[in-house]
Amino acid sequence: MTPGTRPGTTPVTLLVIAKEPRPGRVKTRLTPPFTPEEAAGLAEAALADTLDAVARTPARRRVLVLDGAPGPWLPDGVEVVPQCAGGLDERLAAAFAGCDGPALLIGMDTPQVTPELLTVDFADCDAYFGPAEDGGFWALGLADPDPGLLRGVPMSTPDTGAAQRRRLARLRVRELPLLRDVDTAYDAAVVAGAAPGGRFAARLARLTAARR
Repeated sequence: MTPGTRPGTTPVTLLVIAKEPRPGRVKTRLTPPFTPEEAAGLAEAALADTLDAVARTPARRRVLVLDGAPGPWLPDGVEVVPQCAGGLDERLAAAFAGCDGPALLIGMDTPQVTPELLTVDFADCDAYFGPAEDGGFWALGLADPDPGLLRGVPMSTPDTGAAQRRRLARLRVRELPLLRDVDTAYDAAVVAGAAPGGRFAARLARLTAARR
C-alpha cells in the first residue's frame, strides 16, 4: 500500500498543469500594476505553494505537466512531463491520458490549496469537481481518466466550468469548495488573505510594501 493512504482506498495521481514562471509568459493580467518580472515572481510563488501542498498530500504519483523547464521551485518527489501541443482542453486531456488510475488535476492559480483539499477518495464516486469563482474550475478528478471528457470543452470563458460540469452529467460527482484563481491584482490580494502563511502572500506583501 502507498504510504499515507487509507486501507480500502485507491491511491490517486496528483497532476499540476503549469507554465514555467517566466516574465511575459505568465500572469499577464497582473501587469499593470505589477511589472512582468514581478508578475512572474508571483507566479513562481504560487506554483511553489501549490507544489508544496501536493508534496504533502498522500498520492500514488505527483506529476507536474509543464510548459517550459523546471526550476529551483520544484520539490523532490514530483515528476515532470512536458505539455503536449494544442489548446488547453487538449493539454488537460493528455495529462489525464498519461494516468492509469484515479487522478486529480489542478492548476498553479490557487496557491491557497491544502493537503486536506487535495486528499480525495473515489470509493463512492466517479469524479471530483472544484469550481472557480471566475466561472472556470480549479480542480477536476476522474476515477477513470478518460481524456474524452475534456476534449472540446471551451476553455478560459465564463462558462468553462458549466461546460465541463455538463460533461460529467452521467457520473457520480463530488463537489469541492469554490476557490478563487489568481488572475488580477484584486484576486492576488484576496488569495493572499486566505493563505497568509504562504510564499505567495509573502511575495505579494514585499511587492506591496516596496510600492509605498
